Parts: sequence; C-alpha cells; structure tokens
Amino acid sequence: MDAPADTPWTPDWSQAPEGWDWLAQDADGRWFWYRTEPQLFWAGGLWRANSRNQQLAGQGAAHDGWADSLQRRPALTRCAAQGSQGASAQPR
Repeated sequence: MDAPADTPWTPDWSQAPEGWDWLAQDADGRWFWYRTEPQLFWAGGLWRANSRNQQLAGQGAAHDGWADSLQRRPALTRCAAQGSQGASAQPR
C-alpha cells in the first residue's frame, strides 16, 4: 500500500548498513546514514559527521522540519530503554 501523498519519504531502516545507527535529513532533502551521532549545523542546513561516518541514504523533498529529523535505529532505541529499566529493577 502506498503512503498518502502528503507523507514525506523516509529511508527504510531495513536498508541501513550494519553499524550505521543514525539517520537524518539535510535542509535540501538528502537523507544520510551515520555511524556516529551527527551534530546539527544550522548555518549550512545540514547534519555533520566525519565524512567516513556518513553515507547517502536517499533524496527526499526538502522541508522546514529537517532539523528535527535525527533518528536512532529503532532496535537500539528499544534496547537502550529496556536496559535502563532492567538496571533499575535489579537489586544492588
């Protein structure tokens, strides 16, 4: 089933290279996978990381919300949340 026309395209995490656990969109609409957490660079309209730690994921439409596009790989987000809950539940 196709997404509604007003839903912006986002790369599919199943296409992310192993170990590339961050995804963000620049102001021009380009999406990148990152090996390390990128830093927001407002003046350039992009997310920055060492060039060896970023890889083009695809081209989407440019939009004003690009600075809020940073995502962490979903499986890692769930594991981190579960790990912090589990640690607090264990006796010391």
